[in-house]
Amino acid sequence: MFLPKKFSHLNQDGQVQIVNITSKDATHRIAVAKSRINMSSEAYELLTHPEKNNKGEVLNTARIAAIQAAKRCSDLIPLCHSLPINFIDIKFQLNNEMHSIEVISQCETNYKTGVEMEAMMACSIAALTIYDMCKSEDKAIIIEDIRLIKKIGGKSGNWSCES
Repeated sequence: MFLPKKFSHLNQDGQVQIVNITSKDATHRIAVAKSRINMSSEAYELLTHPEKNNKGEVLNTARIAAIQAAKRCSDLIPLCHSLPINFIDIKFQLNNEMHSIEVISQCETNYKTGVEMEAMMACSIAALTIYDMCKSEDKAIIIEDIRLIKKIGGKSGNWSCES
């Protein structure tokens, strides 16, 4: 008999619920996500040369914002569990030719549920912080491609996308 799949945040009546993780075991879990920010050459020049702008070190500010966002993810995503985060890493890859920045976040926990949302939240907020600090030079900055690229651990096992 074929049973249709359902979203995990819906109960049998189709009502919203937080996923019950009571019976799950705590395991080591890792999630890696990324986002990309595209901007004008003028804004990119200011971002990559803090001595030329009046905002300071944009990427360090974005890194701190990303870490804070990952830690507070459950405050903003209604059905996201609050969980202990063991590690958060935020990296920026600069592309001088394309005037873009790729944000890569990695979050780790030893808990009953994964850290995918925390990793994607970190990338999103890092990108928005970069936009906020660079918008005076370029209001047309584009934030795109926010996505999970890898997860390790948990009931559903390991997963990665072809990037």
